[in-house]
Amino acid sequence: MKEQFAIDTTAIEWEKDWSDGNQKHLFNKRLIDDEETGVKIKQMIYPKMFNTRWHTHPCSHGIYVLRGKLKTDKGIYGPGSFIWFPEGVLAEHGSTDDEDVEVLFITNKAFDIYFQDGGSV
Repeated sequence: MKEQFAIDTTAIEWEKDWSDGNQKHLFNKRLIDDEETGVKIKQMIYPKMFNTRWHTHPCSHGIYVLRGKLKTDKGIYGPGSFIWFPEGVLAEHGSTDDEDVEVLFITNKAFDIYFQDGGSV
């Protein structure tokens, strides 16, 4: 039987993930990783000057800005902004050059990433 649950995100340690493309770490707190649906929800920090270059996903995903500014190919969005990326849309996003951005990252099904240049994160 499935049950409601709560997560104290302040009690979760940040995980470091290395980005070859940016030559720096980004940070994650994995909140939901639903094996049945593929849905993922994580709290993330893109450090300043971090850019996830042109890419697509086989899922839709949303990014809710908690702190700092999210820079995308369509604009710059501050705290309280929610940006939705439909499945297959070509996009790039990350932090601005002057500050980290902390976000809530949500997918609607299994996640993968395909870079336009064929490289890795």
